[in-house]
Amino acid sequence: FFQSSDFLFKFLVIGNAGTGKSCLLHQFIENKFKDDSNHTIGVEFGSKIINVGGKYVKLQIWDTAGQERFRSVTRSYYRGAAGALLVYDITSRETYNALTNWLTDARMLASQNIVIILCGNKKDLDADREVTFLEASRFAQENELMFLETSALTGENVEEAFVQCARKILNKIESGELDPERMGSGIQYGDAALRQLRSPRRAQAQSVQECGC
Repeated sequence: FFQSSDFLFKFLVIGNAGTGKSCLLHQFIENKFKDDSNHTIGVEFGSKIINVGGKYVKLQIWDTAGQERFRSVTRSYYRGAAGALLVYDITSRETYNALTNWLTDARMLASQNIVIILCGNKKDLDADREVTFLEASRFAQENELMFLETSALTGENVEEAFVQCARKILNKIESGELDPERMGSGIQYGDAALRQLRSPRRAQAQSVQECGC
């Protein structure tokens, strides 16, 4: 079944290895937990169409390897990304401490107006928590990020993270801050929107031809 979309957004999932990035992507696309998750080598890809306030948005999502040895490969995928999930593991202080480096990379290498949501993953392991909600919330506020705690295992807030990010991008398109026709913006008109854009032009052309003057 082919679902047409109004917009197409390029997304990234970034953060240290072992934070559950691939599991988040799998839960979002397949609605189930990925049991046999190995470390991503290079980059993995997934896509899904979501309804955001009545608009159908196709997300093309690049899940990047978190290990340092793949950093040069994954950086090339940042170019022109409109949105990103910046992921840390709430049970690992080390993954939280690395957020500033990931954020710097994303803002330097991706689209200038990239919309980033901070995701504290593994919310289901609350008993082993090393990073408080309040601390991460402050970090998000200071760096102008949206923030949610997620669980790739239970699915809690996983879809919500992608939807919130997409909604903010749509708001920027509506306000004129982002232009889908600008190269490297990470956003494009989808097939449904292109049909609508073409049809007024076609109607205009027909009325000119029909005019007998």
